[in-house]
Amino acid sequence: MPRITPIHWKVLECIFTKDGFVFERQVGSHRLYTKPGVSRPVVIPAYQEVDDDIILSNMRTAGMSRGNYFKLLDKCK
Repeated sequence: MPRITPIHWKVLECIFTKDGFVFERQVGSHRLYTKPGVSRPVVIPAYQEVDDDIILSNMRTAGMSRGNYFKLLDKCK
């Protein structure tokens, strides 16, 4: 399995919206996305490069597997 590397926030947004998350609101540069069945929102900062630790944290919150992440990443590039 490949490494998770920093990506642009719009690519990360695409990944989570394809997984069923919906944009709810924005506070400063942080965009919040919700999905029924997920108890906490996923927070995507509007950065040129979102760090891998933020990506991994959002994946844990969403219950997303690495395999699903890379499948969705291929669709969003």
